[in-house]
Amino acid sequence: MSSVHHRTATVDGHEIFYREAGPADAPVIVLLHGYPTSSFMFRELIPLLADDYHVIAPDHLGFGHSDAPLVGEFTYTFDALAELTSALLDQLGQDRYALYVQDYGAPIGWRLALKHPERISALVTQNGNGYEDGFVESFWTDVWAYGANPGRDTEPAVRAALSVDAIRWQYVHGVPDPSLVSPDTWRHDFALVSREGNDEVQLALFRDYQNNRPLYPLLHEFLRTSEVPVLAIWGRNDEIFGPAGARAFARDAKDAEVHLVDGGHFLLESHLDVVAGYLRGFLGRVPGQAGSGAGNGAFAGHRASHRPC
Repeated sequence: MSSVHHRTATVDGHEIFYREAGPADAPVIVLLHGYPTSSFMFRELIPLLADDYHVIAPDHLGFGHSDAPLVGEFTYTFDALAELTSALLDQLGQDRYALYVQDYGAPIGWRLALKHPERISALVTQNGNGYEDGFVESFWTDVWAYGANPGRDTEPAVRAALSVDAIRWQYVHGVPDPSLVSPDTWRHDFALVSREGNDEVQLALFRDYQNNRPLYPLLHEFLRTSEVPVLAIWGRNDEIFGPAGARAFARDAKDAEVHLVDGGHFLLESHLDVVAGYLRGFLGRVPGQAGSGAGNGAFAGHRASHRPC
């Protein structure tokens, strides 16, 4: 099993932490995490890919082990986070890669794809939204209200998302056997969002989330014109981004693979081997992305046990 390296790079004056593993000359896959976690969410997936792929998983600014400047020192937007990610990949000399996106990683990844479409060999979205269909109204109503009119009337509802109970809900809701999800996950994330000043960082991104929606038509056009291979693997019980968001990719992406799994928002915590099996099988069929063992071996049985939806 390949070793995982834990590194930092200085990007536009900020220290960006990233996990890196796999042969330097292997096909590259970039893993982009969601809220409220970090590259920590990929800690068990990376070793399952790194024998055959060069894996890079950064922490977004304000998350994980990357710098977390206060809101008075940095303007937190998804545009800004995408620019830092793009600059990091440039610094690492990466000009061709598959993207794996989840939650916040999706709007960051869509910006990378729109900025440099020629660099994207494949897209994998795991509960990473790209369509209006994906928004579960009961969750997003308060976010839209806060983005449209931030203030004391709308902030409490979204600030509640920073609580340990709300973060735990993101991890265990919709998971048939919640005992499979380690409490280390939500405790780890809660500790980091509880750092002094980090609440304002997260609130700034909540306000900015509405600015991701105008990108969706551009993303759909990119999917149609590029014919980039797409895998959408989704926890079907996710009540943040519902399964309609996964199915929607088939409207624009040629021959999109869509798999709905009986899990929740953080599918890797309960169905790691299932996701890894689909992922390796998919990448093994993408020209230029097939690792030496992709699509074979221990994961084949998992792929056979779940049918596309």
